[in-house]
Amino acid sequence: MKQSLRLGVAGLGTVGSAVVRMVARRADALAAAGGRDVRIVAVSSRDKGRDRGLDLTSVTWFDDPVALAASSEIDCVVELIGGAEGPARATVEAAIAAGKHVVTANKALLAKHGAALAAAAEAKGVSLAYEASVAGGIPVIKALREGLTGNAVSRIYGIMNGTCNYILSRMEREGLTFEACLKDAQALGYAEADPTFDVEGFDTAHKLAILTSLAFGVEIDAEGVSVEGISAIQPLDLTMAEELGYRIKLLGVAQVAAGGIEQRVHPTMVPKSSAIAQVMGVTNAVTIDADAVGELTLIGPGAGGEATASAVVSDITDLAAGMQRPTFGRPSTALSPSQRVAMQRHEGGYYIRLTVHDRPGVAAGVATRMAERDISIESILQRRSESAATKDPHGRSGQPVPLVLITYAATEGTIRAALEAIAADGLLAEAPQLIRIERE
Repeated sequence: MKQSLRLGVAGLGTVGSAVVRMVARRADALAAAGGRDVRIVAVSSRDKGRDRGLDLTSVTWFDDPVALAASSEIDCVVELIGGAEGPARATVEAAIAAGKHVVTANKALLAKHGAALAAAAEAKGVSLAYEASVAGGIPVIKALREGLTGNAVSRIYGIMNGTCNYILSRMEREGLTFEACLKDAQALGYAEADPTFDVEGFDTAHKLAILTSLAFGVEIDAEGVSVEGISAIQPLDLTMAEELGYRIKLLGVAQVAAGGIEQRVHPTMVPKSSAIAQVMGVTNAVTIDADAVGELTLIGPGAGGEATASAVVSDITDLAAGMQRPTFGRPSTALSPSQRVAMQRHEGGYYIRLTVHDRPGVAAGVATRMAERDISIESILQRRSESAATKDPHGRSGQPVPLVLITYAATEGTIRAALEAIAADGLLAEAPQLIRIERE
């Protein structure tokens, strides 16, 4: 058997600790799959005295992860620190400079510095592996980089943040507000004390940018992703989605469009009959539309120590077996420049919830502004006030009521222009709710 693959693990949080346990527990299986022993010989973390339930007596402790990365006793650095800058970036750069393979779960680092790190790794002849950076235990990186190379991908989309999916699932099932579900998610450990990165869509955007590069052979462009979160979603939107045959999911979507690649993250209406609509709770799912296989959906745990460690150890096993591939599926010099498609050019169906004054002519005024821009309405639903005390002889209360429109395909720009005109006419009692529809 070949010389052991010697690992240095930087970061012993939930995922790092799970990796240490998994490598020990699966030692024989990893040796058989990789053709040589896999051993953790060094670790680094912020708090050496913390009890993690790990036996670290036979490994070298480094207070500085950059020093760990430079150690001559290590062949591969497993970076599980997190963050786009600081110790994580310095550790990965030091490892590559020292000619060591890198395995990471750090989507933020890859989204911001992936191109430069990939070029540096290729120049040094080492691997930069990152299966765990997107969708936890789902092997979507391997599927795109290895299993689907004979396919031309036209669209890739999915649920890539378990926190958001948990909140939306609870809101739908129990009629709770966003704020109430977020509080529960934080109590259960599904959401951070500051949940902005998750609930406002930035976590999903980083993951989408990585998948876009792999799927379409373009340079990674996280800044080119249009991002909206779920904090404005109200229980009424989920109720209306149910009535209309949809569910609301926070999706990351990348697709071929005229002039380039459209990248967007936003709450989305998906048909209840679709595979992705069945994905509830903290589970993730990614769907790939390709010419040879058609539609392929991968579903599984998107986070958690064991699930993410599974993806990390998969990369480690490939390295032990001598399997090296270009970071983003092809040499970094062969990646095409990313051509951004403005969100204003997106074309599709829309759910529009307007809060209007319950008085004569409002619905007609809304329809007129839509028609002026050739926006066709598929359906319209209005909820009237139940307060009889304030109703006029025609059953109108004069109070704000929701008016819901479902449009046929239209561009984002024309929809926005129509809504601006409706607002200028004084028909709205509050800002409109706009949710895009992703049809099968």
